[in-house]
Parts: sequence; C-alpha cells; structure tokens
Amino acid sequence: MTGGRTILLLFFLLLSAMGAEGQNLVVVSKWNQRLVVQNPQGDTLLSCRVGLGSNIGQKRMEGDRRTPEGIFPIVEIQDASQWRHDFGDGHGLRRGAYGAWFIRLAVEGFTGIGLHGTCFPESIGTLSSEGCVRLLASDLEALVGLVHKDDLVVIIDN
Repeated sequence: MTGGRTILLLFFLLLSAMGAEGQNLVVVSKWNQRLVVQNPQGDTLLSCRVGLGSNIGQKRMEGDRRTPEGIFPIVEIQDASQWRHDFGDGHGLRRGAYGAWFIRLAVEGFTGIGLHGTCFPESIGTLSSEGCVRLLASDLEALVGLVHKDDLVVIIDN
C-alpha cells in the first residue's frame, strides 16, 4: 500500500471511530495543489487541481493569505452565485467572485474559510487566493454533488 493510500485508510478509520462511516473524504494537498474525494472503499470520485493561499505555511492570523492545515468539518454549503468581492486590483466588486458555491469550513479562530469557485480560472494550480481553496466551476459542481454538511475536509501540507 502506498503512503498516500495508508494515510487515507487511517483517515477513514478515524471517521469510522467518530461515527462518520459512509461519508466521502475530501483531501486537499497543499504540496501538489490537488483536491481528491474518495469514498470509504478508497475509490477516487474526484481529483482536480486547486488554487491555494498566496503565502505558504500554516494559517496564523486573519489576512495572512495562508490556507489552513488540519481536519475541518463542512458547516454549510451556500449559494454564492451573487456574492461579490473586491480583490483590491482596482476593478472594484466583482460578481461571481466565488463561483456558484461556497463550501464553508469550521476553522477554529477564523471565519470565511472554504472551498469555492473563482472568477480567475487561470489561478487554479497557483498560490494566489486569500487563504481559501479555489476550484474550476466544473470541479466545484462535481464536489458539491459529493459532499454534505458535517463531512470532513482534510488539508495537508505534504
């Protein structure tokens, strides 16, 4: 068994011990900028590139532009299609900045951390976000169909 599959098996054992058996597991690797969704049998249901925080390392404070590392439950899946955001690039508020969905995570000490789409598809595979995990629109749609409130998202550095 490869190291990656061993880690996923350990996470599924953890989920089972927590009473979360049957849930899909979302793993985001900061090292290779990839998101993978696997079912409890170890089958890969989705694998895609992502964009991450523009600064490397563990999130320490609001505004540090780092993606947090750890195990985070999904607290809400929100329709973000009409949300706006000012990226500070002189273009003002942009509608659709987060894509169609915002998958909000419970990250202790922080608000507004999640997985979402982007109005900058060229940013996928780069370190360019304010700390969230960015996905292409098609990958986000697929992900929303695979996860639910209280499912876990694991963000790892290696």
